[in-house]
Amino acid sequence: MIQALINRYKRMRTEHYLCQTYQYSYAFVGMGQHSLANLYPVLHYLGVPLKYICVTSERKARLIEQKFPGVKATTSLDEILSDETIKGVFVSASPLSHFSIASQVLQSGKSLFIEKPPCQTLEELDTLIALQQQYGSPVAMVGLQKRHAPAVQILQKKLRKEHPISYDLHYLTGAYPEGDALLDLYIHPLDLVCFLFGKPEILVCRRVAKDSYLLMLQHPHIVGTLELSTSNTWIAAEETLKICTKSGIYHLSQMEKLTFTPTYSTVFGIPVEKLHTHHETKEILCQRNNFVPILANNQIYSQGYFKEIDDFVAAAEGRNYVIPTDIKTIRETYQLINEIQTNKKV
Repeated sequence: MIQALINRYKRMRTEHYLCQTYQYSYAFVGMGQHSLANLYPVLHYLGVPLKYICVTSERKARLIEQKFPGVKATTSLDEILSDETIKGVFVSASPLSHFSIASQVLQSGKSLFIEKPPCQTLEELDTLIALQQQYGSPVAMVGLQKRHAPAVQILQKKLRKEHPISYDLHYLTGAYPEGDALLDLYIHPLDLVCFLFGKPEILVCRRVAKDSYLLMLQHPHIVGTLELSTSNTWIAAEETLKICTKSGIYHLSQMEKLTFTPTYSTVFGIPVEKLHTHHETKEILCQRNNFVPILANNQIYSQGYFKEIDDFVAAAEGRNYVIPTDIKTIRETYQLINEIQTNKKV
């Protein structure tokens, strides 16, 4: 009896995966290391019909057609945009080229998935938002995958029922000589606090090194501090978020583990934990299991890459999915970046 139930469950799970099919075809612009490591594997797993891959090099195009049978490699974006069978376009190219490519895709009326940063300035972002509205692109989504991470989704739901007090975020990496750290790296933590806590106001902004900042932000219901730095190391890079609320402390580490530690009550203002011994109680709300090699325990899944692509394709196919990273929703993030760039609060 038990074995029959187990077999039925496994069969239903497999059939559910096999039933996830798609009506339309898609194209991908770019083939860098990030795309190969984090985006293409998800497209392959989901079975998304990829008709084109667009690159700038004819030599790379020939190699792509050898590596990916059935996919047409091209150096012409116009060829993709004029193909009526293409429903959506994934773009993960050079950050400096994103605005131009995204503009062309939106003007074609096709759905757009654009990796971060989608553009370089707030003015360019407003242009992309206007193009989406003008040409009726069904979906325009930015690849800020942390909004889709399971731990962040759980944390967001928990915070809706909480009375937050303060937060402390650390985003520490090694040197980043190949690009703009503020737009390429720090856009992630800055977008995360905008997503979780609402529109921010800069109280303090200090640039303490070439690409390192200390910030204090005021949101509608919470104040937080951020340390953003490339003065550390990539080997032991750190991304942690601690949120203090009236009921306890949430701690998110590397998008891998989310815990909650409740606070103890007080008697006449005296903490009960000081009156007699208490053992720390910590609830694990989300944690990646490194032992069991299933989809949910893969870093591509825990970091949010899987869910963002799944959500984008579902929305492009007309399944009415809510997109946490619709291009209109990141305007507050770009406003914040713009203020940091211009040092208005220094």
